[in-house]
Amino acid sequence: MFPGGQPNMQQLLKQAQKMQEDLARAQQELADARVSGSAGGGLVEATVSGAGELVALNIAPAAVDPEDTETLADLVLAAVRDASAAAQKLQAERMGPLTQGLGGGGGTGIPGLPF
Repeated sequence: MFPGGQPNMQQLLKQAQKMQEDLARAQQELADARVSGSAGGGLVEATVSGAGELVALNIAPAAVDPEDTETLADLVLAAVRDASAAAQKLQAERMGPLTQGLGGGGGTGIPGLPF
């Protein structure tokens, strides 16, 4: 700080650059992370990236009934929702501390992040 309470612009720029680097690193870690959710006692399992992108879907043969595709669809949706909830929790854990000072009431305000 300068005398009289004026901020040191050089220091502010360095702080902003460090915050930007930390956010970029955390976003990459989220993109690389994998979380899973399941439904039907594990008959259907969905895996999403930490950023929320669906990357895998596993369906046990026992879950497939040609006469009842609606139940399978429900299980798939439930597994994807479960995995997405896990991804959102991971996002909040990883990004929350880094974005607290950005303002914006409730969300990060960062494009591409769904929270």
